Amino acid sequence: METMNSLDVISSLCKRRGFIFHSSEVYGGINGFWDYGPMGCEMKRNIKEDWWRFTVRNREDVAGLDATIIMHPAIWKASGHLDTFSDPMCTCRACKKLMRADQVWDILTEGPIGQSLQALLAEGADIGKLAAWCKGKGQGLAPNLAAVQNADALTAAVEALKAAPEKYATVQSLYTLFAQLADSSPCPYCGGELTEPRPFNLMFKTIVGPVEDPANVAYLRPETAQAIFAQFLNVLATSRQTVPFGIAQMGKSFRNEVTPRNYTFRSREFEQMELEYFIRPDEAVELMFGRVTTMADNPDLSTPQDAWGWEVWHKYWVEQRKAWIQACGLPASSFEEYWQKPDELAHYARACVDILYAFPFGTQELEGIAARSDFDLSQHQKHSGKSMEVFDEALKLAAAKLDDAAKAAFTEKVAADWAAHGKDADAARAFVAKLFEGRFVPHVIEPSAGVDRMMLALLCNAYEEQKLTDEKGKDDSRVVMHFSPRIAPVKVAVFPLVKNKPEVYNKAREVFEHLRRRYAAFWDEGGAIGRRYRRQDEIGTPWCVTVDFQTLDDGTFTVRDRDTMQQERMTLEQLKAKIEDALI
Repeated sequence: METMNSLDVISSLCKRRGFIFHSSEVYGGINGFWDYGPMGCEMKRNIKEDWWRFTVRNREDVAGLDATIIMHPAIWKASGHLDTFSDPMCTCRACKKLMRADQVWDILTEGPIGQSLQALLAEGADIGKLAAWCKGKGQGLAPNLAAVQNADALTAAVEALKAAPEKYATVQSLYTLFAQLADSSPCPYCGGELTEPRPFNLMFKTIVGPVEDPANVAYLRPETAQAIFAQFLNVLATSRQTVPFGIAQMGKSFRNEVTPRNYTFRSREFEQMELEYFIRPDEAVELMFGRVTTMADNPDLSTPQDAWGWEVWHKYWVEQRKAWIQACGLPASSFEEYWQKPDELAHYARACVDILYAFPFGTQELEGIAARSDFDLSQHQKHSGKSMEVFDEALKLAAAKLDDAAKAAFTEKVAADWAAHGKDADAARAFVAKLFEGRFVPHVIEPSAGVDRMMLALLCNAYEEQKLTDEKGKDDSRVVMHFSPRIAPVKVAVFPLVKNKPEVYNKAREVFEHLRRRYAAFWDEGGAIGRRYRRQDEIGTPWCVTVDFQTLDDGTFTVRDRDTMQQERMTLEQLKAKIEDALI
Protein backbone atom coordinates (compact mmCIF):
# COMPACT_ATOMS: atom_id res chain seq x y z
CA MET A 1 0.00 0.00 0.00
CA GLU A 2 1.45 3.34 -1.05
CA THR A 3 0.11 6.84 -0.54
CA MET A 4 0.84 9.77 -2.81
CA ASN A 5 4.26 11.39 -2.21
CA SER A 6 4.84 13.20 -5.49
CA LEU A 7 2.99 15.94 -7.31
CA ASP A 8 3.97 14.27 -10.58
CA VAL A 9 1.90 11.24 -9.59
CA ILE A 10 -1.17 13.26 -8.65
CA SER A 11 -0.95 15.60 -11.65
CA SER A 12 -0.72 12.60 -13.97
CA LEU A 13 -3.85 11.06 -12.47
CA CYS A 14 -5.65 14.41 -12.56
CA LYS A 15 -5.04 14.78 -16.27
CA ARG A 16 -5.78 11.13 -17.06
CA ARG A 17 -9.09 11.12 -15.19
CA GLY A 18 -10.31 14.62 -15.99
CA PHE A 19 -9.70 16.46 -12.72
CA ILE A 20 -7.26 19.22 -13.73
CA PHE A 21 -5.77 20.37 -17.04
CA HIS A 22 -3.15 23.01 -17.77
CA SER A 23 -4.97 26.07 -19.08
CA SER A 24 -4.62 26.70 -22.84
CA GLU A 25 -2.65 23.47 -23.16
CA VAL A 26 -3.21 23.22 -26.92
CA TYR A 27 -1.16 26.44 -27.24
CA GLY A 28 1.56 25.34 -24.85
CA GLY A 29 -0.22 26.38 -21.65
CA ILE A 30 -0.03 29.55 -19.59
CA ASN A 31 1.84 29.46 -16.31
CA GLY A 32 -0.19 29.83 -13.12
CA PHE A 33 -3.60 29.04 -14.63
CA TRP A 34 -5.50 25.75 -14.44
CA ASP A 35 -8.74 24.36 -15.85
CA TYR A 36 -10.90 21.86 -14.00
CA GLY A 37 -12.19 18.98 -16.11
CA PRO A 38 -15.38 16.92 -15.76
CA MET A 39 -14.35 15.29 -12.47
CA GLY A 40 -12.50 18.34 -11.17
CA CYS A 41 -15.35 20.80 -11.57
CA GLU A 42 -17.75 18.40 -9.83
CA MET A 43 -15.35 17.92 -6.93
CA LYS A 44 -14.62 21.64 -6.69
CA ARG A 45 -18.35 22.39 -6.68
CA ASN A 46 -18.85 19.85 -3.89
CA ILE A 47 -16.17 21.53 -1.76
CA LYS A 48 -17.77 24.94 -2.20
CA GLU A 49 -21.29 23.70 -1.58
CA ASP A 50 -20.20 21.84 1.55
CA TRP A 51 -18.43 24.95 2.86
CA TRP A 52 -21.51 27.06 2.13
CA ARG A 53 -23.80 24.60 3.87
CA PHE A 54 -21.53 24.39 6.92
CA THR A 55 -20.82 28.14 7.13
CA VAL A 56 -24.07 29.75 6.01
CA ARG A 57 -27.10 27.48 5.67
CA ASN A 58 -26.53 25.53 8.88
CA ARG A 59 -26.23 28.74 10.91
CA GLU A 60 -28.64 31.53 11.76
CA ASP A 61 -25.94 34.15 12.29
CA VAL A 62 -24.29 34.22 8.82
CA ALA A 63 -25.56 35.85 5.62
CA GLY A 64 -24.19 35.48 2.10
CA LEU A 65 -22.79 37.86 -0.50
CA ASP A 66 -21.71 37.53 -4.13
CA ALA A 67 -19.81 40.65 -5.15
CA THR A 68 -18.15 41.68 -8.40
CA ILE A 69 -14.57 40.83 -9.28
CA ILE A 70 -13.85 44.42 -10.35
CA MET A 71 -14.64 47.08 -7.76
CA HIS A 72 -13.92 50.76 -7.28
CA PRO A 73 -10.12 51.21 -7.11
CA ALA A 74 -10.52 53.34 -3.98
CA ILE A 75 -11.35 50.13 -2.11
CA TRP A 76 -7.81 48.87 -2.71
CA LYS A 77 -6.34 52.19 -1.60
CA ALA A 78 -8.29 52.01 1.65
CA SER A 79 -7.38 48.39 2.30
CA GLY A 80 -3.68 49.04 1.71
CA HIS A 81 -3.38 46.73 -1.29
CA LEU A 82 -2.29 49.50 -3.66
CA ASP A 83 0.59 50.51 -1.41
CA THR A 84 1.68 47.33 0.34
CA PHE A 85 0.37 44.28 -1.52
CA SER A 86 3.65 43.27 -3.12
CA ASP A 87 6.30 40.58 -3.23
CA PRO A 88 10.07 41.15 -3.43
CA MET A 89 11.11 40.38 -7.02
CA CYS A 90 14.52 39.64 -8.51
CA THR A 91 15.65 39.47 -12.13
CA CYS A 92 18.55 37.41 -13.40
CA ARG A 93 20.99 39.68 -15.21
CA ALA A 94 21.92 36.82 -17.56
CA CYS A 95 18.77 34.85 -18.46
CA LYS A 96 16.34 37.69 -17.53
CA LYS A 97 13.98 35.38 -15.62
CA LEU A 98 11.86 36.93 -12.87
CA MET A 99 11.39 35.29 -9.48
CA ARG A 100 10.40 36.03 -5.92
CA ALA A 101 13.46 36.81 -3.82
CA ASP A 102 12.19 34.68 -0.94
CA GLN A 103 11.74 31.63 -3.20
CA VAL A 104 15.16 31.50 -4.86
CA TRP A 105 16.41 28.56 -2.82
CA ASP A 106 13.15 26.67 -3.04
CA ILE A 107 13.22 26.99 -6.84
CA LEU A 108 16.82 25.78 -6.88
CA THR A 109 16.14 22.79 -4.63
CA GLU A 110 13.10 21.67 -6.64
CA GLY A 111 14.69 22.29 -10.05
CA PRO A 112 17.07 20.19 -12.15
CA ILE A 113 20.21 22.04 -10.94
CA GLY A 114 19.44 21.44 -7.28
CA GLN A 115 18.47 17.81 -7.84
CA SER A 116 21.66 17.17 -9.80
CA LEU A 117 23.86 18.72 -7.09
CA GLN A 118 21.94 16.91 -4.36
CA ALA A 119 22.68 13.60 -6.07
CA LEU A 120 26.42 14.44 -6.04
CA LEU A 121 26.31 15.40 -2.38
CA ALA A 122 24.49 12.17 -1.56
CA GLU A 123 27.40 10.26 -3.15
CA GLY A 124 29.85 11.89 -0.74
CA ALA A 125 30.65 15.27 -2.29
CA ASP A 126 33.78 13.99 -4.05
CA ILE A 127 35.75 17.07 -5.14
CA GLY A 128 36.75 15.51 -8.42
CA LYS A 129 33.15 14.69 -9.30
CA LEU A 130 32.03 18.20 -8.36
CA ALA A 131 34.69 19.73 -10.60
CA ALA A 132 33.70 17.33 -13.38
CA TRP A 133 30.07 18.43 -12.95
CA CYS A 134 31.09 22.05 -13.60
CA LYS A 135 32.97 21.02 -16.74
CA GLY A 136 30.24 18.70 -17.97
CA LYS A 137 26.61 18.55 -16.86
CA GLY A 138 26.78 22.03 -15.36
CA GLN A 139 27.43 23.47 -18.82
CA GLY A 140 23.87 22.61 -19.80
CA LEU A 141 22.11 23.09 -16.48
CA ALA A 142 23.79 26.28 -15.19
CA PRO A 143 25.73 27.88 -18.06
CA ASN A 144 26.06 31.25 -16.29
CA LEU A 145 27.55 29.87 -13.08
CA ALA A 146 31.05 31.36 -12.57
CA ALA A 147 32.69 28.00 -11.90
CA VAL A 148 31.14 26.67 -15.10
CA GLN A 149 32.16 29.63 -17.23
CA ASN A 150 35.84 30.08 -16.34
CA ALA A 151 38.71 28.03 -15.02
CA ASP A 152 39.89 30.55 -12.42
CA ALA A 153 36.52 30.55 -10.65
CA LEU A 154 36.43 26.74 -10.70
CA THR A 155 39.95 26.59 -9.26
CA ALA A 156 39.00 28.97 -6.45
CA ALA A 157 35.90 26.87 -5.68
CA VAL A 158 37.90 23.64 -5.61
CA GLU A 159 40.49 25.16 -3.26
CA ALA A 160 37.73 26.31 -0.91
CA LEU A 161 36.23 22.80 -0.97
CA LYS A 162 39.59 21.25 -0.10
CA ALA A 163 40.12 23.68 2.78
CA ALA A 164 36.71 23.29 4.43
CA PRO A 165 34.48 20.66 2.78
CA GLU A 166 32.07 20.70 5.75
CA LYS A 167 31.07 24.28 4.89
CA TYR A 168 29.66 23.20 1.54
CA ALA A 169 27.56 20.19 2.49
CA THR A 170 24.26 21.64 1.26
CA VAL A 171 23.00 22.48 -2.21
CA GLN A 172 22.62 26.15 -1.26
CA SER A 173 26.16 26.57 0.10
CA LEU A 174 27.73 24.61 -2.77
CA TYR A 175 25.81 26.52 -5.43
CA THR A 176 26.78 29.83 -3.85
CA LEU A 177 30.42 28.74 -3.84
CA PHE A 178 30.28 27.85 -7.54
CA ALA A 179 28.63 31.21 -8.29
CA GLN A 180 31.51 33.16 -6.68
CA LEU A 181 29.12 36.00 -5.81
CA ALA A 182 29.82 37.95 -2.63
CA ASP A 183 26.75 40.19 -2.43
CA SER A 184 24.05 38.43 -4.46
CA SER A 185 22.28 35.10 -4.69
CA PRO A 186 22.82 33.10 -7.90
CA CYS A 187 19.93 32.55 -10.30
CA PRO A 188 18.35 29.14 -9.62
CA TYR A 189 17.68 28.70 -13.35
CA CYS A 190 21.09 29.44 -14.89
CA GLY A 191 23.56 30.51 -12.17
CA GLY A 192 23.72 34.15 -13.21
CA GLU A 193 23.72 37.15 -10.88
CA LEU A 194 20.38 38.41 -9.51
CA THR A 195 19.37 42.03 -9.15
CA GLU A 196 18.52 43.51 -5.77
CA PRO A 197 14.93 42.66 -4.70
CA ARG A 198 12.34 45.28 -5.55
CA PRO A 199 8.61 45.39 -4.71
CA PHE A 200 6.22 44.02 -7.30
CA ASN A 201 2.50 44.69 -6.82
CA LEU A 202 0.51 41.49 -7.22
CA MET A 203 -2.75 43.00 -8.48
CA PHE A 204 -3.78 42.61 -12.11
CA LYS A 205 -4.61 45.94 -13.74
CA THR A 206 -7.41 46.41 -16.23
CA ILE A 207 -9.23 49.29 -17.93
CA VAL A 208 -12.91 50.04 -17.36
CA GLY A 209 -14.53 51.73 -20.33
CA PRO A 210 -13.43 52.36 -23.94
CA VAL A 211 -10.59 54.79 -23.22
CA GLU A 212 -7.23 53.52 -21.98
CA ASP A 213 -6.55 56.30 -19.53
CA PRO A 214 -5.00 56.27 -16.02
CA ALA A 215 -8.31 57.56 -14.68
CA ASN A 216 -10.01 54.38 -15.89
CA VAL A 217 -7.58 51.92 -14.28
CA ALA A 218 -9.18 49.24 -12.12
CA TYR A 219 -7.98 45.98 -10.64
CA LEU A 220 -9.03 42.35 -10.53
CA ARG A 221 -9.65 41.67 -6.87
CA PRO A 222 -6.77 39.93 -5.03
CA GLU A 223 -9.17 38.70 -2.33
CA THR A 224 -12.92 38.49 -1.73
CA ALA A 225 -12.86 39.99 1.77
CA GLN A 226 -12.83 43.69 0.89
CA ALA A 227 -16.17 43.44 -0.93
CA ILE A 228 -17.69 42.20 2.32
CA PHE A 229 -16.40 45.23 4.21
CA ALA A 230 -17.52 47.61 1.46
CA GLN A 231 -21.05 46.11 1.50
CA PHE A 232 -21.22 45.70 5.28
CA LEU A 233 -23.86 48.37 5.84
CA ASN A 234 -26.13 47.10 3.06
CA VAL A 235 -25.99 43.50 4.28
CA LEU A 236 -26.58 44.62 7.87
CA ALA A 237 -29.62 46.64 6.84
CA THR A 238 -31.23 43.93 4.71
CA SER A 239 -30.35 40.64 6.43
CA ARG A 240 -32.00 41.47 9.80
CA GLN A 241 -28.79 40.40 11.51
CA THR A 242 -27.24 42.03 14.56
CA VAL A 243 -23.67 41.87 15.86
CA PRO A 244 -22.30 39.27 16.40
CA PHE A 245 -22.94 37.92 12.90
CA GLY A 246 -21.03 37.01 9.77
CA ILE A 247 -20.99 37.64 6.03
CA ALA A 248 -19.69 34.86 3.79
CA GLN A 249 -18.56 34.92 0.18
CA MET A 250 -17.02 32.54 -2.32
CA GLY A 251 -15.48 33.58 -5.59
CA LYS A 252 -12.55 34.12 -7.91
CA SER A 253 -9.49 36.12 -6.91
CA PHE A 254 -6.40 37.02 -8.90
CA ARG A 255 -2.78 37.56 -7.91
CA ASN A 256 -0.04 38.18 -10.42
CA GLU A 257 2.37 35.77 -8.73
CA VAL A 258 5.96 36.26 -9.86
CA THR A 259 6.70 32.53 -9.70
CA PRO A 260 3.53 30.41 -9.54
CA ARG A 261 4.53 26.91 -8.47
CA ASN A 262 3.65 23.61 -6.82
CA TYR A 263 0.89 22.70 -9.25
CA THR A 264 -2.39 24.41 -8.24
CA PHE A 265 -1.13 25.48 -4.81
CA ARG A 266 0.10 28.90 -5.90
CA SER A 267 -1.79 30.10 -8.96
CA ARG A 268 -2.59 33.43 -10.54
CA GLU A 269 -6.32 32.73 -10.67
CA PHE A 270 -7.93 30.90 -7.78
CA GLU A 271 -11.10 30.69 -5.71
CA GLN A 272 -11.58 31.67 -2.10
CA MET A 273 -14.12 30.88 0.59
CA GLU A 274 -14.09 33.68 3.15
CA LEU A 275 -16.11 34.61 6.19
CA GLU A 276 -15.98 37.93 8.00
CA TYR A 277 -17.54 37.41 11.42
CA PHE A 278 -18.31 40.72 13.12
CA ILE A 279 -18.16 40.92 16.92
CA ARG A 280 -18.46 43.54 19.63
CA PRO A 281 -15.23 45.05 20.93
CA ASP A 282 -14.27 43.66 24.33
CA GLU A 283 -14.97 47.00 25.96
CA ALA A 284 -18.59 46.84 24.77
CA VAL A 285 -18.89 43.26 26.07
CA GLU A 286 -17.61 44.36 29.49
CA LEU A 287 -20.08 47.23 29.63
CA MET A 288 -22.99 44.95 28.78
CA PHE A 289 -22.16 41.89 30.87
CA GLY A 290 -19.75 43.11 33.51
CA ARG A 291 -17.00 40.78 32.34
CA VAL A 292 -15.26 39.45 29.23
CA THR A 293 -14.83 35.71 28.83
CA THR A 294 -11.27 34.82 27.80
CA MET A 295 -9.56 31.53 27.05
CA ALA A 296 -8.20 31.59 30.61
CA ASP A 297 -11.78 30.89 31.72
CA ASN A 298 -11.67 27.56 29.83
CA PRO A 299 -14.97 28.26 28.03
CA ASP A 300 -17.14 25.65 26.34
CA LEU A 301 -16.69 26.40 22.63
CA SER A 302 -19.64 24.35 21.42
CA THR A 303 -22.18 27.20 21.60
CA PRO A 304 -21.39 30.94 21.33
CA GLN A 305 -22.06 33.01 24.44
CA ASP A 306 -22.85 36.72 24.82
CA ALA A 307 -19.89 37.50 27.09
CA TRP A 308 -17.23 36.05 24.79
CA GLY A 309 -14.30 38.36 24.03
CA TRP A 310 -12.37 38.42 20.77
CA GLU A 311 -9.92 35.79 22.00
CA VAL A 312 -12.67 33.19 22.53
CA TRP A 313 -14.41 34.05 19.27
CA HIS A 314 -11.11 33.55 17.46
CA LYS A 315 -10.50 30.16 19.06
CA TYR A 316 -14.12 29.19 18.36
CA TRP A 317 -13.66 29.79 14.64
CA VAL A 318 -10.35 27.92 14.62
CA GLU A 319 -12.21 24.89 16.00
CA GLN A 320 -15.07 25.35 13.55
CA ARG A 321 -12.68 25.41 10.61
CA LYS A 322 -10.88 22.29 11.84
CA ALA A 323 -14.21 20.52 12.20
CA TRP A 324 -15.14 21.31 8.59
CA ILE A 325 -11.75 20.23 7.25
CA GLN A 326 -12.12 16.88 8.99
CA ALA A 327 -15.72 16.51 7.77
CA CYS A 328 -14.39 16.87 4.21
CA GLY A 329 -12.11 13.90 4.72
CA LEU A 330 -8.76 15.25 5.94
CA PRO A 331 -7.85 13.47 9.18
CA ALA A 332 -6.72 15.61 12.12
CA SER A 333 -3.30 13.95 11.96
CA SER A 334 -2.70 15.38 8.48
CA PHE A 335 -2.83 19.05 9.44
CA GLU A 336 -1.64 21.26 12.26
CA GLU A 337 -2.22 24.71 13.77
CA TYR A 338 0.47 27.35 13.53
CA TRP A 339 -0.10 30.35 15.79
CA GLN A 340 1.77 33.27 14.33
CA LYS A 341 4.29 34.92 16.65
CA PRO A 342 3.81 38.60 17.57
CA ASP A 343 6.54 39.71 15.15
CA GLU A 344 4.87 37.77 12.31
CA LEU A 345 1.42 39.34 12.70
CA ALA A 346 0.08 42.12 10.50
CA HIS A 347 0.14 45.41 12.38
CA TYR A 348 -3.64 45.37 12.86
CA ALA A 349 -3.98 41.70 13.81
CA ARG A 350 -4.37 40.48 17.38
CA ALA A 351 -3.86 36.83 16.45
CA CYS A 352 -3.67 34.62 13.39
CA VAL A 353 -3.71 30.85 13.09
CA ASP A 354 -2.59 29.09 9.94
CA ILE A 355 -3.97 25.61 9.33
CA LEU A 356 -1.02 23.79 7.75
CA TYR A 357 -1.21 20.65 5.63
CA ALA A 358 1.69 18.32 4.81
CA PHE A 359 1.70 18.60 1.00
CA PRO A 360 4.27 16.53 -0.97
CA PHE A 361 6.32 19.71 -1.49
CA GLY A 362 6.29 20.63 2.20
CA THR A 363 3.99 21.71 5.00
CA GLN A 364 2.13 24.78 3.77
CA GLU A 365 -0.87 26.93 4.64
CA LEU A 366 -4.27 25.47 3.83
CA GLU A 367 -6.25 28.33 5.34
CA GLY A 368 -5.92 31.08 7.92
CA ILE A 369 -8.08 32.40 10.75
CA ALA A 370 -7.23 35.97 11.77
CA ALA A 371 -8.49 38.33 14.46
CA ARG A 372 -8.32 41.59 12.50
CA SER A 373 -9.68 44.03 15.15
CA ASP A 374 -11.67 46.92 13.61
CA PHE A 375 -8.99 47.76 11.07
CA ASP A 376 -10.88 47.01 7.85
CA LEU A 377 -14.15 48.76 8.61
CA SER A 378 -12.29 51.71 10.16
CA GLN A 379 -10.17 52.08 7.03
CA HIS A 380 -13.23 52.13 4.77
CA GLN A 381 -14.94 54.57 7.13
CA LYS A 382 -11.91 56.85 6.91
CA HIS A 383 -11.50 56.70 3.13
CA SER A 384 -15.16 56.70 2.10
CA GLY A 385 -16.42 59.20 4.65
CA LYS A 386 -19.31 56.82 5.45
CA SER A 387 -19.80 55.72 9.06
CA MET A 388 -19.31 51.98 9.58
CA GLU A 389 -20.64 52.13 13.14
CA VAL A 390 -23.51 49.97 14.31
CA PHE A 391 -26.06 50.89 16.95
CA ASP A 392 -26.58 48.41 19.78
CA GLU A 393 -29.65 49.18 21.89
CA ALA A 394 -28.65 46.70 24.61
CA LEU A 395 -25.25 48.39 24.90
CA LYS A 396 -26.82 51.84 25.29
CA LEU A 397 -29.18 50.55 27.99
CA ALA A 398 -26.29 48.92 29.86
CA ALA A 399 -24.29 52.16 29.78
CA ALA A 400 -27.32 54.18 30.94
CA LYS A 401 -27.38 52.18 34.19
CA LEU A 402 -23.97 53.52 35.18
CA ASP A 403 -23.67 56.71 37.21
CA ASP A 404 -21.20 59.43 36.28
CA ALA A 405 -18.49 58.13 38.60
CA ALA A 406 -18.73 54.62 37.19
CA LYS A 407 -18.61 55.97 33.65
CA ALA A 408 -15.54 58.06 34.47
CA ALA A 409 -13.81 55.08 36.08
CA PHE A 410 -14.57 52.85 33.10
CA THR A 411 -13.34 55.52 30.67
CA GLU A 412 -10.01 55.90 32.46
CA LYS A 413 -9.59 52.14 32.76
CA VAL A 414 -9.94 51.77 29.00
CA ALA A 415 -7.66 54.74 28.35
CA ALA A 416 -4.95 53.24 30.57
CA ASP A 417 -5.27 49.87 28.86
CA TRP A 418 -4.96 51.44 25.40
CA ALA A 419 -1.94 53.48 26.48
CA ALA A 420 -0.27 50.35 27.86
CA HIS A 421 -0.57 48.82 24.40
CA GLY A 422 0.88 51.88 22.65
CA LYS A 423 -2.43 53.39 21.55
CA ASP A 424 -3.67 56.93 22.05
CA ALA A 425 -5.45 57.52 25.38
CA ASP A 426 -7.55 60.38 24.02
CA ALA A 427 -8.73 58.16 21.18
CA ALA A 428 -9.72 55.62 23.81
CA ARG A 429 -11.84 58.21 25.64
CA ALA A 430 -13.59 59.18 22.40
CA PHE A 431 -14.19 55.48 21.69
CA VAL A 432 -15.77 54.96 25.13
CA ALA A 433 -17.99 58.02 24.66
CA LYS A 434 -19.36 56.33 21.53
CA LEU A 435 -19.92 53.11 23.49
CA PHE A 436 -22.04 55.02 26.02
CA GLU A 437 -24.22 56.07 23.05
CA GLY A 438 -24.51 52.42 21.98
CA ARG A 439 -22.27 52.85 18.92
CA PHE A 440 -19.08 51.12 17.79
CA VAL A 441 -17.24 49.88 14.71
CA PRO A 442 -17.37 46.07 14.86
CA HIS A 443 -14.25 43.98 15.16
CA VAL A 444 -13.89 40.96 12.90
CA ILE A 445 -12.68 37.37 12.90
CA GLU A 446 -11.73 36.19 9.40
CA PRO A 447 -11.52 32.52 8.40
CA SER A 448 -10.14 32.49 4.86
CA ALA A 449 -9.78 29.29 2.83
CA GLY A 450 -8.67 28.50 -0.70
CA VAL A 451 -10.85 26.16 -2.75
CA ASP A 452 -7.95 25.08 -4.95
CA ARG A 453 -5.65 24.40 -2.00
CA MET A 454 -8.35 22.41 -0.22
CA MET A 455 -8.95 20.38 -3.35
CA LEU A 456 -5.22 19.71 -3.79
CA ALA A 457 -4.96 18.58 -0.16
CA LEU A 458 -7.93 16.25 -0.60
CA LEU A 459 -6.43 14.80 -3.78
CA CYS A 460 -3.11 14.20 -2.04
CA ASN A 461 -4.74 12.68 1.03
CA ALA A 462 -7.08 10.42 -0.95
CA TYR A 463 -4.51 8.83 -3.28
CA GLU A 464 -3.45 5.24 -2.62
CA GLU A 465 -1.76 2.54 -4.68
CA GLN A 466 -2.78 -0.91 -3.46
CA LYS A 467 -1.14 -4.25 -4.17
CA LEU A 468 -3.81 -6.95 -4.37
CA THR A 469 -4.09 -10.69 -4.83
CA ASP A 470 -7.11 -12.01 -6.70
CA GLU A 471 -9.12 -15.15 -5.95
CA LYS A 472 -6.74 -17.25 -8.07
CA GLY A 473 -3.66 -15.99 -6.22
CA LYS A 474 -2.59 -13.69 -9.05
CA ASP A 475 -0.97 -10.37 -8.15
CA ASP A 476 -2.96 -7.30 -9.03
CA SER A 477 -2.97 -3.61 -8.17
CA ARG A 478 -5.25 -0.64 -8.20
CA VAL A 479 -5.12 3.13 -7.72
CA VAL A 480 -7.95 4.33 -5.50
CA MET A 481 -8.99 7.81 -4.38
CA HIS A 482 -10.50 7.60 -0.89
CA PHE A 483 -12.67 10.73 -1.10
CA SER A 484 -15.34 11.41 1.46
CA PRO A 485 -18.73 10.70 -0.21
CA ARG A 486 -19.61 14.36 0.42
CA ILE A 487 -16.68 15.49 -1.74
CA ALA A 488 -16.43 12.67 -4.30
CA PRO A 489 -17.21 13.97 -7.82
CA VAL A 490 -19.37 10.92 -8.58
CA LYS A 491 -21.46 9.35 -5.81
CA VAL A 492 -22.57 6.18 -7.56
CA ALA A 493 -21.81 4.40 -10.83
CA VAL A 494 -24.27 2.05 -12.54
CA PHE A 495 -23.26 -0.85 -14.78
CA PRO A 496 -25.36 -3.34 -16.72
CA LEU A 497 -23.76 -6.77 -16.29
CA VAL A 498 -24.18 -7.28 -20.03
CA LYS A 499 -25.29 -4.86 -22.69
CA ASN A 500 -26.58 -7.33 -25.26
CA LYS A 501 -29.57 -8.38 -23.14
CA PRO A 502 -32.25 -5.68 -23.49
CA GLU A 503 -34.07 -6.64 -20.29
CA VAL A 504 -30.87 -6.25 -18.16
CA TYR A 505 -29.67 -3.18 -20.04
CA ASN A 506 -33.02 -1.39 -19.79
CA LYS A 507 -33.35 -2.20 -16.09
CA ALA A 508 -29.87 -0.76 -15.47
CA ARG A 509 -30.84 2.40 -17.36
CA GLU A 510 -33.97 2.66 -15.24
CA VAL A 511 -31.90 2.45 -12.03
CA PHE A 512 -29.39 4.97 -13.39
CA GLU A 513 -32.05 7.48 -14.45
CA HIS A 514 -33.64 7.26 -11.01
CA LEU A 515 -30.35 7.80 -9.14
CA ARG A 516 -29.02 10.62 -11.28
CA ARG A 517 -32.07 12.78 -10.59
CA ARG A 518 -30.76 13.10 -7.03
CA TYR A 519 -27.05 12.27 -7.09
CA ALA A 520 -24.04 12.72 -9.36
CA ALA A 521 -24.17 9.35 -11.11
CA PHE A 522 -22.01 7.74 -13.80
CA TRP A 523 -23.07 5.25 -16.49
CA ASP A 524 -20.50 2.79 -17.81
CA GLU A 525 -21.32 -0.14 -20.07
CA GLY A 526 -17.90 -0.71 -21.68
CA GLY A 527 -15.45 -3.49 -20.85
CA ALA A 528 -15.26 -6.11 -18.14
CA ILE A 529 -16.79 -5.32 -14.76
CA GLY A 530 -13.33 -5.39 -13.14
CA ARG A 531 -12.06 -2.70 -15.51
CA ARG A 532 -15.12 -0.61 -14.85
CA TYR A 533 -14.48 -0.88 -11.11
CA ARG A 534 -10.89 0.27 -11.56
CA ARG A 535 -11.95 3.32 -13.54
CA GLN A 536 -14.35 4.32 -10.79
CA ASP A 537 -11.71 3.69 -8.10
CA GLU A 538 -9.44 6.22 -9.80
CA ILE A 539 -12.06 8.96 -9.63
CA GLY A 540 -13.08 8.03 -6.08
CA THR A 541 -16.65 6.81 -6.67
CA PRO A 542 -17.84 5.39 -3.32
CA TRP A 543 -20.33 2.83 -4.71
CA CYS A 544 -20.70 0.86 -7.92
CA VAL A 545 -24.02 -0.78 -8.81
CA THR A 546 -24.15 -3.80 -11.12
CA VAL A 547 -27.57 -4.72 -12.47
CA ASP A 548 -27.79 -8.40 -13.40
CA PHE A 549 -30.35 -11.15 -14.11
CA GLN A 550 -31.21 -11.52 -10.42
CA THR A 551 -32.33 -7.88 -10.45
CA LEU A 552 -35.11 -8.87 -12.83
CA ASP A 553 -36.35 -11.44 -10.31
CA ASP A 554 -36.14 -9.73 -6.91
CA GLY A 555 -35.29 -6.07 -7.60
CA THR A 556 -31.89 -6.26 -5.87
CA PHE A 557 -28.53 -5.46 -7.44
CA THR A 558 -24.89 -5.76 -6.42
CA VAL A 559 -23.45 -2.73 -4.61
CA ARG A 560 -19.66 -2.72 -4.41
CA ASP A 561 -17.94 -0.53 -1.77
CA ARG A 562 -14.91 1.40 -3.06
CA ASP A 563 -12.76 1.16 0.06
CA THR A 564 -13.42 -2.43 1.16
CA MET A 565 -14.27 -3.81 -2.29
CA GLN A 566 -16.97 -5.84 -0.53
CA GLN A 567 -20.22 -6.49 -2.39
CA GLU A 568 -23.77 -6.89 -1.12
CA ARG A 569 -27.23 -7.14 -2.60
CA MET A 570 -29.47 -4.13 -2.06
CA THR A 571 -32.74 -2.71 -3.23
CA LEU A 572 -32.89 0.76 -4.69
CA GLU A 573 -34.41 2.16 -1.50
CA GLN A 574 -31.69 0.57 0.64
CA LEU A 575 -28.98 2.07 -1.56
CA LYS A 576 -30.55 5.52 -1.42
CA ALA A 577 -30.73 5.31 2.38
CA LYS A 578 -27.04 4.32 2.48
CA ILE A 579 -26.04 7.25 0.26
CA GLU A 580 -28.17 9.74 2.20
CA ASP A 581 -26.64 8.60 5.48
CA ALA A 582 -23.11 9.14 4.10
CA LEU A 583 -23.90 12.61 2.74
CA ILE A 584 -25.21 14.07 6.02
